[in-house]
Amino acid sequence: MPKLKPVGDKILIKRVEAEGKTPGGILLPDAAKEKPKEGKVIALGDGKRLESGKSVKFQVKVGDRVLFSSFAGTEVKADGEEYLLMSEEDILAVIE
Repeated sequence: MPKLKPVGDKILIKRVEAEGKTPGGILLPDAAKEKPKEGKVIALGDGKRLESGKSVKFQVKVGDRVLFSSFAGTEVKADGEEYLLMSEEDILAVIE
């Protein structure tokens, strides 16, 4: 577990590994792999704060597998691992 604690409505995501071969079985070099738009929720901030001061709960929880938009989040490194830090609105769906 990284020593990063998201604040506010931010969520820490660990990207899933890119597929190493095509559906037809062709192995892909690292340079040809597309960065996946899927990841696992690692940590959550405190939630979005409304003007009234009330906090809104997240729709996702730690451990959820999620899909996010192509250019979502900011890439960060912690403990030698790469993560994405993004807002909940960048998450498109939870994979069940």
